[in-house]
Amino acid sequence: MTLPADDMVLVLKALHFAADKHRRQRRKDAAASPYINHPIALAEVLATIGGVRDAVTLSAAILHDTIEDTETTGQELEAVFGAEIRAIVEEVTDDTSQPPAVRKLRQIELARTSSPRARLVKLADKICNVRDLVEAPPAGWSLERRRRYVEWARAVIAEVCGCNSALELHFNALCERAMTHLVGSEPESER
Repeated sequence: MTLPADDMVLVLKALHFAADKHRRQRRKDAAASPYINHPIALAEVLATIGGVRDAVTLSAAILHDTIEDTETTGQELEAVFGAEIRAIVEEVTDDTSQPPAVRKLRQIELARTSSPRARLVKLADKICNVRDLVEAPPAGWSLERRRRYVEWARAVIAEVCGCNSALELHFNALCERAMTHLVGSEPESER
């Protein structure tokens, strides 16, 4: 991928910022992989599968969990990256003061009215999360919980259809693979 120099600087600045903010965090998988791998994976999915070359979208993908999962504020993001990136990150940020069930419903509702860039970030996030459910699932998540996540992710992504056909096709195929894997992993007695 070739980006103009200013765009490359923006993406690298976002990587540095996110790496610093997430430096002590780990993913929920059994290996407790470094959290920064997740935002990097979003940007990679956007660029390689979705063909996204927009540095603002790629940077927002890298920064997408900074407000939700670190001490970063919207004001801080705006001061460093501008109002446009702040707005995208805020669009994909859950209100952690709400109970999980409310947050899940709100994601579906908010996806309907999200900006084109936020839709891309949301789609890449769900692609990475569903892929992780198969390849490196959160420790302690039952097969049923993982299936429920895939179904919920489908409901969220149904609200952003039309933003990038390559990403949507990839997401749908990934969900099918995940469900096949999850059903195939189920003991005979539970089928």
